[in-house]
Amino acid sequence: MTPGDKSRVVALDVGTVRIGVAASDPTGCFAQGVTVLRAAGDWMEELSAILDEYNSCTILIGMPRRTNGADGPEAKKMKHVAKLLEARFPHIEVIPWDERFTTTIATQTLLEADVSRRGRKCQVDKVAATVLLQSYLDSMNRGVTASPPPLPVMDQASSRKGGRRGGKRAYE
Repeated sequence: MTPGDKSRVVALDVGTVRIGVAASDPTGCFAQGVTVLRAAGDWMEELSAILDEYNSCTILIGMPRRTNGADGPEAKKMKHVAKLLEARFPHIEVIPWDERFTTTIATQTLLEADVSRRGRKCQVDKVAATVLLQSYLDSMNRGVTASPPPLPVMDQASSRKGGRRGGKRAYE
């Protein structure tokens, strides 16, 4: 995607209960959370309306991978979902993208923003889709076309230091 291109990328963080949806801005620089769809029922009909609204010709789907880069246990299901998306939207490119740690990052972000447990449950999938999409956009803008290397894993002690219960923030 180049500056001035009006087509946007729509990203999906597909879970068994909810599907987080994010979309890029028209320039392909920034990701923004859009909504959370219910995985039960005809979510593809809702997705179709979102694709039309954002004039999207690309769907980015999170692909679960293990920390060593191998496919995770849910990867087979996501490959099946990707095939369903390709069949339903033959004019739209479906790109699998490494989703390692997106939900962890989303949860940590919501915790640091002091979002309630109930609020996190409602928002984490949308934020995870946004993290997934931003990873893709950053890679495309750097000229990288493969999934990025894994993000570092924070241990329990370092993850608590950045929280609201004391300790310095990572940026201090």
